[in-house]
Amino acid sequence: MNITKPRVIKDFEKLAEEIQEQIKLTYPDGFSQHLIKFTNKEGRLVSALPFETEDKYYMVRMTVSQAVDIILQDDDYDDDGFLKDDVKEEFEDKYSDIEAVDDDYDDDNDEMD
Repeated sequence: MNITKPRVIKDFEKLAEEIQEQIKLTYPDGFSQHLIKFTNKEGRLVSALPFETEDKYYMVRMTVSQAVDIILQDDDYDDDGFLKDDVKEEFEDKYSDIEAVDDDYDDDNDEMD
């Protein structure tokens, strides 16, 4: 039986800190090159960062410029846009029992702006 996970579309800053940290661990080299584009239910083209946990599939809403700004303003990343080694080790220890999964996504369960 194929059970579909709830799909959640949210802005990065509105995600719980634990989810943000897991996303950083999954994308230690930044977000902008991992964005995907899709048409939302209003017919608008939007971009988002895909991220999957055991329980949910997230589409983290952001533009390329927002993705770059998030990394530039985040002290967890170095000047070259890479997750700092000590931060990476801390998150790996903290989330060692959690594994992010890459999978297909479907319609969202949150409203798009």
